Amino acid sequence: MKTSVLLTALAMSGLVLSSGCATMQTWPDYERSAENKMVVIQENIGDGLKTGALTPDQAQTHLTTLKGIRTDYEALRNKSVYREEWDNLHRRLDVLGDDVRKAQTRSTRVEAPGNSERIVALQGKIDDGRTNRRWSSTDEREFQSRLDAIRRDYLRMTEGGRSTTYEERDDIARRLDVLETDLNQYRQR
Repeated sequence: MKTSVLLTALAMSGLVLSSGCATMQTWPDYERSAENKMVVIQENIGDGLKTGALTPDQAQTHLTTLKGIRTDYEALRNKSVYREEWDNLHRRLDVLGDDVRKAQTRSTRVEAPGNSERIVALQGKIDDGRTNRRWSSTDEREFQSRLDAIRRDYLRMTEGGRSTTYEERDDIARRLDVLETDLNQYRQR
């Protein structure tokens, strides 16, 4: 009998201890951490907008999401709530922070000139070589013919605002690289 009472008492104390973690209470550390995350996200959005890494539309989308999270934050602040509610808010802040960073990275990663800019630049090199008689008329026609074929394919791919696939863009870029290498090698002869 004494052991059953003791086991019951131990089980009850275990339940009380385990349920103590799930009780409603205020969570000041979670509040401060959420505030810090919101400030950092807002600064990152502002910086991205200033540097041009984020478009105004992207910034507005992120700010609208942040405003929704801030409203939920205000509802939890200084209130007795379950910790899971704060955990959910922090997960949402983490996702938003990651989205802002990814958007900035995607936008700032575009450093190399696009295929259209490269086509224009290579046309300038061919025209310059023609003017300075850097190569024979046969070589000039061959270079111009190759660039015209690349240009035709590029225009066909982008016709009507159609978005190109990675493979199509890569093929055009590879062909432009080969032509540019040939032009540069011929210049050095």
